[in-house]
Amino acid sequence: MSEVQPVHMPDITRNAEGKERRLGVELEMSDITVDRLAKLVSEFLHDQGMAVDVRESGRYDWEIVGDPAGDWQVELDFGLLKSMGRQAIEPGMMGELVQSLEELMASVAETVVPVELVSPPLPMARLQQVETLISRIRKHGAKGTSDRWSNAFGMHLNMEVPETTADYIDSILKAFFCLFDWLQVRCQVDMARRVTPYIDPFPVDYVRLVLAPDYQPDLEQLMRDYLEFNPTRNRALDMLPVFAHVDEKLVREYTDDPRIKSRPALHYRLPNCDIHDSNWSLSLAWNDWLAVERLAADRQLLNLCCHDYLAYLNSPSERLFGQWLKTLQGQYVPMLTRSSG
Repeated sequence: MSEVQPVHMPDITRNAEGKERRLGVELEMSDITVDRLAKLVSEFLHDQGMAVDVRESGRYDWEIVGDPAGDWQVELDFGLLKSMGRQAIEPGMMGELVQSLEELMASVAETVVPVELVSPPLPMARLQQVETLISRIRKHGAKGTSDRWSNAFGMHLNMEVPETTADYIDSILKAFFCLFDWLQVRCQVDMARRVTPYIDPFPVDYVRLVLAPDYQPDLEQLMRDYLEFNPTRNRALDMLPVFAHVDEKLVREYTDDPRIKSRPALHYRLPNCDIHDSNWSLSLAWNDWLAVERLAADRQLLNLCCHDYLAYLNSPSERLFGQWLKTLQGQYVPMLTRSSG
């Protein structure tokens, strides 16, 4: 299999303002230092004709500035260590003690905490560039999820939504719930990630609520229902960024998590980041995600799929034998992936 796979475009390519939709990518990896990764990204962007500079925000977090789409970030994904690394060390015994503690924490953290690359929101036409960048990082020895059992690393996709209406968001949730079993198999979600809380499944009672044929909430009710059941970022499809973009005050009624960033985007957290594997690529997870958007856009097919999945959830015998995946693969997926090859 070629290292760089074709990245398909969504059926809806423009946002509500008529501009090209954007997508941000977050990659977690090990066996590469923060400064080395920052240099690789900078060199790659230079090769793409961009005048970029690398700035060291702290010992464990760097920025690559100058990309017209925004700044890239490279950091060790450990908040306390980054904070210590940014602090100016005062002379004297206390400063030496803090520095020694930081170095000890760093030596431990670098064996279990991923280095993370975070792109700015990129026009979707640039996603093939990200594939090429991934190939370059791979060649420099970066390791991903399946390299060792403790690597609970993920690739997160932040997809700009074409609109923030109740109808669109509700349809996306319905489609995602229906296709989740298939997506999980396609992503080959690593066991180390399944046992962490970061991609917890949605509560079945909430899934039943959303799939019900009479569930047609307005936007406020949709957000409140979600937050009642899911006041957390730890979902395979984190809706809190887009809800904070719509009404941050409402979101803060349910959670004060400072990590929630307001943006007009869905935060898809399910895929592994197997960056060391030449058979793995951004396009695999992204092209499969497009099946969710296609199902959400086909109201007749979505209603039928919701009906069938709800019947499955309400049948103990069907759930015991896991027949839903076979139904998806035989009846629905072929219609939703026909243009993805």
